[in-house]
Parts: sequence; structure tokens; C-alpha cells
Amino acid sequence: MVVYQSESDQEALNKHLSLSESVGNYYVSLLGLREYETPMLVNAVQEGLSIAAFEHFALNLALPKDKLLGLLQIPLRTLQRRKREGLLHPAESDRLLRAARVFAHVVSLFEGDYSAARAWFATSLPALGGASPLEFASTELGAREVEILIGRLEHGIAL
Repeated sequence: MVVYQSESDQEALNKHLSLSESVGNYYVSLLGLREYETPMLVNAVQEGLSIAAFEHFALNLALPKDKLLGLLQIPLRTLQRRKREGLLHPAESDRLLRAARVFAHVVSLFEGDYSAARAWFATSLPALGGASPLEFASTELGAREVEILIGRLEHGIAL
């Protein structure tokens, strides 16, 4: 069972980021979820996340719809069908979790400054061959590269 709470998604994420070592899948806060255990999340992905999780992420990411749909690789007509159905398919749910994970790392890099995180996420970077982290994170391989780049920046490693 997926649990939603009234605490704002950004407050929930910031609470986890303020801990010296964030544990679990805290990034799902950006989806409005408050259950962080991996077995529950695997089951939720397999069943399909609620369209409400997508809507939470859309609000937290605050990107134009076409950019968000590009990140998640979901055509607009498909999203319209999913809204009627109420659930994303498992592969779409998995991509939504990936996007939330990457964006939570960006927020962490900017120490909870969502405006700076959003700006950086959409900026073309030489370290990514001129692509933005947003564009790169649309695949698992690209998402890992963005996370590696964030790790390098956090540790002051020259690019």
C-alpha cells in the first residue's frame, strides 16, 4: 500500500537530506510517497504507481510538461490514457522513480535549493557533451552518468 501524507514533498525530502546519511529510498518523497522500503516500492512499481505520484513529481520538478514527458519517455496521448486509468504501467513507474532519484541528488547537491536545482538540471553542461542533466537522465545509463557527475562535484573533483 502506497502512503501519502499532508507534509509537503519538499519538506519530507529536505528532512532526509538534513540527516548525515540519508537512508532508504527517501527520494520517493518527491512523488508524494512516504513509504521508503524497497520491497514496498518494487511491488508498487510492478503494480504501477498512481497517476498522483506523477502529478506530485510534476509539481515538485516544475518543468514544462513536454520536458517532463521527455524525461519520462511518455507521449502526451499515453499520459492522457494513464490519467483515465489512474495508474502508470510498470516501465513508466520505474522511469518515474529513476527521475525522482536523480532529481533528489540534484537537490542534495544544491543543499535543498530547489530553484538552483531546477536551473542546473535544465542547463547544458560540457561534462555531459553539451546535454542537460534533464536530457541525459531519460535513460538509466544517462541517469547514472548524471549521478556520477554530481558525486564528482560534491567531492570537488575537476571535470
